[in-house]
This record gives sequence, structure tokens and C-alpha cells, in this order.
Amino acid sequence: MKFLFEVRVKEGHTAEEYAEAWVRASKIIQQAPGARGTELHRKIGDPNTLIAIASWESKEQRDAMEKEPSPEVDDIIRRAAPYVEITPIGEFEDPEWVVMPPGRKTRES
Repeated sequence: MKFLFEVRVKEGHTAEEYAEAWVRASKIIQQAPGARGTELHRKIGDPNTLIAIASWESKEQRDAMEKEPSPEVDDIIRRAAPYVEITPIGEFEDPEWVVMPPGRKTRES
């Protein structure tokens, strides 16, 4: 399962500022059961727009982590909030179809 959201960095701040907070929070969150990693992508041509992707084994495991949030993660998010606008994109199932170039394997292969 993937949870995606868009991050817009406010004027006077940088994507690197947010990325630092993202990495610190992710290192803690990734200790939760079912966590499978996070990614932060910068939009081409717009360095202040990012897409964040959190991967989980299941929605239930992600929801369980959210029900008992880490006070340290809450503090990191609260401190980063003034310089970003975060818009959830949605929660998505793992892909049903994956087409890879010849010779490349998918994660499931």
C-alpha cells in the first residue's frame, strides 16, 4: 500500500529544510510494524514542489501507527508545518500490473 501526498515549500524556505525533517521523522516511523520505506521526489522544473510516498504492507498497519503516534514524530511535523503546505493525494494498493524493460525484475520477481 502506498500513501502519497504533495508538499509545497513556502517562499523563504527550501526543499532541503523539509527533507531534513522528513528523513528524521521517517527513520522513526520506519520502525513501526508494516513500514516498507519512504521516498521524497522533487518535481522537475519546480524545486519547491515535492511528492512524498510512504510504503506499507497494509492500510491497517499504517492506520495502527497513526493511532499511536510517536511524540517525537509529532514534534518534527509540528516544527516543519509552518514552512510547507501538505496535500494528501491518497492511499493506493500495490500495483496490480507492472511492466519492466527486458532483463529488469520487479520487486516481486
